Amino acid sequence: MEILIPFVLVIVGLFILYTVIEAAVRKGINRSIIGQIVEEKYDMKKDKRSFLDDDLDNDE
Repeated sequence: MEILIPFVLVIVGLFILYTVIEAAVRKGINRSIIGQIVEEKYDMKKDKRSFLDDDLDNDE
């Protein structure tokens, strides 16, 4: 039991660190000038939809 708690805390800490670094790199690349040029050149823009877009109140 003494080893289990630190092990779980390390795993959770590494997951949080991974999430933060991934988000920073993704946003950094997408907002950079080169990232925008690549998106335009290869037509890589995705339809960024939210789960709220499928809400029943949004039916047209």
